[in-house]
Amino acid sequence: MVERLIRTVKEQCLWLHNFQSLDEARTTLRAWFKYYNEQRPHQALGMKTPSVVYQQLAA
Repeated sequence: MVERLIRTVKEQCLWLHNFQSLDEARTTLRAWFKYYNEQRPHQALGMKTPSVVYQQLAA
């Protein structure tokens, strides 16, 4: 699972940007992970976002 996440981060974020600084990379990755967890549906989660699934489990 971890390898799949790392591959996804590389393919959908890191390889698409030419970062000029570490702060720029951090900001971009922070925004991408927010999108990944809160907006992007995941097939393995029944096309729900991780944040929705987590909220359902916590309830």
